[in-house]
Amino acid sequence: MAAESAQTLERGLQLLRLLADGKGGRTPTELSTELGLSRPVVYRLLTTLMSEGFARRDTEGRVHLGFGVLVLAQAVQPLLRAAALPSLRRLAEEVGATAHLTVAEGDDGLAVAVVEPSWTDMHVAYREGSRHPLVKGAAGRAILALREGRADYLVTEGQLQEGARGIAAPVTGLPWLEASVGVVTFGPLEEAAGSRVVAAAAELTVALG
Repeated sequence: MAAESAQTLERGLQLLRLLADGKGGRTPTELSTELGLSRPVVYRLLTTLMSEGFARRDTEGRVHLGFGVLVLAQAVQPLLRAAALPSLRRLAEEVGATAHLTVAEGDDGLAVAVVEPSWTDMHVAYREGSRHPLVKGAAGRAILALREGRADYLVTEGQLQEGARGIAAPVTGLPWLEASVGVVTFGPLEEAAGSRVVAAAAELTVALG
């Protein structure tokens, strides 16, 4: 690929990442400033992205992600699920709690993979496809912590379901993915659960990297 084409592709991807940061729409001028590019360059990138459905402008002229990205997201989710299942199975069996992979979709967290332990008498039923605000529950709060540059695990209790305890850690090292790995249970969690959740998140980073 020619150097100019590669640079254009890189700039287009940077623009898409900026639009996907959850901070709302921006004007082309704002995009130009944040990307450090001239307005003509930004306009050319936007023209291409809008023609492919990856960007759109509202009635006030602000630019948002286009609905074309949903097609890509739907194609990626099965790949994420397949990559996560081995680590989630080990985590669920070791901790004795329902394990899950949650990804950010705007201000919400979406459970794309869930594994229940095989040996416990009782565990939390958590459906794949479940959605909840990022500000509630360990899974979402771990993703928000990642946005702030923190990678420690988070512990919550009763935020999504009365009596349920959750531990989650962000998946780090993948700029294209905002996600967390966690467990949720109605019973007590042993002290080592946090470190096991962190290890499972690290395993997923390696598997996807």
